Amino acid sequence: MLKISIVESTGEAVTLQLEGQISGKWVDLLQLTSEEYLYRKARLTLDLARVRFVDREGIALLKKLVRHQVAILNASPFIAQQITAAL
Repeated sequence: MLKISIVESTGEAVTLQLEGQISGKWVDLLQLTSEEYLYRKARLTLDLARVRFVDREGIALLKKLVRHQVAILNASPFIAQQITAAL
């Protein structure tokens, strides 16, 4: 399960706190949510402090989002390494 909460929203910038797992159908949920904010031209930040697991598809999505200028905060060292590997 993946819980997505807005922790900060100033109109031009949005920070989403993610909690749980970024895997399976939850990857699609994160993609749709992120695309909604990116479509509005918001500066998007994802806080991964409460993310316990990310599967291969989740890592691929996070890499794609980073390439689209999405900021990633508080990722575990392992997840951060997976995101930055071969960007």
